[in-house]
Amino acid sequence: MTSQFRKERHSVTDLKMHLVCVTKYRRSVFTSESLGLIEKSFREVAQKMDFVVLEFNGESNHVHALIEYPPKLSVSQIVNALKGVSSRRYGQAGYKKLHKEALWSPSYFAVSVGGAPIEVLKRYIRNQEKPS
Repeated sequence: MTSQFRKERHSVTDLKMHLVCVTKYRRSVFTSESLGLIEKSFREVAQKMDFVVLEFNGESNHVHALIEYPPKLSVSQIVNALKGVSSRRYGQAGYKKLHKEALWSPSYFAVSVGGAPIEVLKRYIRNQEKPS
């Protein structure tokens, strides 16, 4: 299996993480349409911050993303940007947020990826049950 490495001026890396973000109190608020908006927001943030969303999907109360990122970014920087922008865009699009304008729980799950083949992880994320 060949891996594509991120080559920068002073580093060659292959940093990938599986990120799971849940809604505040795990409330079921997402529809297929709103998940599309969240995905678009994630991808725009990724482009601006120089990381890549390799795979994205979600269910009614959480989202999964497979992210490849450079060593100059920390996981917390990435998560804060993704949650902040997507929450703001979600509200601007007219979707109702619960609990004093908070869409996301302040917590998240992030794990480095490398033990399982990437294709297995992509398949797992693709096969999440989308809300109707």
